[in-house]
Amino acid sequence: MVLLLGGVPIAMALGLGGTLGVWLTGIPLQVIVTRFFSGVDSFVFLAMPFYILAAEIMNRSGITTRLIYLSSIFTGRLPGGTAYTNVGTSVLFAGISGSAVADASALGRFFMTVMPKEGYTKEYSAAVTAASSIIGPIIPPSGLAIIMAAVSGLSVVDLFVAGVVPGLLFGVACCVVILLKSIRSGLPTSIVKVKRDELPKLLLEGTAVMLLPFIIVGGMVTGAFTATEGGGIAVFVATMLGLFMFRSINLADIWGALIVSARASATIYLLVAASSILSYALNLLGIGAMVTAAAPYFEGSPVLFLVGIMVLMLILGLFLDIGAALLIFVPLVMPTVIQLGIDPIQAAMVIILSLAMGLITPPVGVVLFILMKIGNIRLTPLMRELFPFIIAEICIILLLIFFPSLSTWLPDLLR
Repeated sequence: MVLLLGGVPIAMALGLGGTLGVWLTGIPLQVIVTRFFSGVDSFVFLAMPFYILAAEIMNRSGITTRLIYLSSIFTGRLPGGTAYTNVGTSVLFAGISGSAVADASALGRFFMTVMPKEGYTKEYSAAVTAASSIIGPIIPPSGLAIIMAAVSGLSVVDLFVAGVVPGLLFGVACCVVILLKSIRSGLPTSIVKVKRDELPKLLLEGTAVMLLPFIIVGGMVTGAFTATEGGGIAVFVATMLGLFMFRSINLADIWGALIVSARASATIYLLVAASSILSYALNLLGIGAMVTAAAPYFEGSPVLFLVGIMVLMLILGLFLDIGAALLIFVPLVMPTVIQLGIDPIQAAMVIILSLAMGLITPPVGVVLFILMKIGNIRLTPLMRELFPFIIAEICIILLLIFFPSLSTWLPDLLR
């Protein structure tokens, strides 16, 4: 924390902190090199660059605009129609990008231009975009689910499928907040219109795009291919759609997507490697044993334990990168989860959703700062508009705690 507050890059701060911990135990520091490489030596992690590349290709193909107009077909005529369209587009975009940052960057520019023209404030436009953007890393394909699978030993397929219902519930929560706002103070109607002669083409293109997540998850559920192979198929389908159906990209765009995806993947892998050193040091210093020793206090009260985990992850999300928090703390808490008889899929969803809230809460909420820069707005008025959405989404996490089937029903059904 001292290094982070001093401005040291996250990966460096984690690696140096972990190295200090290993040194304090007296173990030879050569083990650091082994832990650094073993941290990324996982077949599951091989899937991540493919999904990042597929999302980048789809984004360069102009898919954002198509999804916006597709969503507006169903919500555009309602009071507050563009706000609902914002949420609906985030749900659709989540099935392609798997990233809140990509969602906020791609959709923020459009909605923070259009919504103020209709009469929304810039702050409210940014709040709706921020609240719905964190659906991105929940609905499959999800980068966070891949990291969770790698560090917990859970099935990527189960985690992908388990994210569907919570992600949709987050979308419903955002829509409820918009509805209450519309009833209380009124919201303008949408100016985003779809011409009748454009409707067939738009529906065809939208259906083709939305087939992508169904192909990925469906193939993995049926055992036709692994998560990594599914990522390769996603890249192939995204490339074919962009080159031949949309005809909106060329080979130069694909090369650019490869470069961006390689850099993003390298950043994540460096973070993973550094986090594995810190996680190893924490275990050496007995933190994992301390957590496990606390299990008897929660015997017969798994709900209380999950509420405690939710609060802990909400606090960690305020200060730590989500991926780093997963890599460091999931190995520490999962043994206790299993010891208490809690379904690990349910616990994984609670952890992922709670940490995702850190993307839209200061002081390091990266989505907030992206939207503040796009809209040239200040933090305080933005947080005032965002607060009802945050409360609504925390209520959804509590629902997942009290009703485990919301997380586990779909994986159990498909399994």
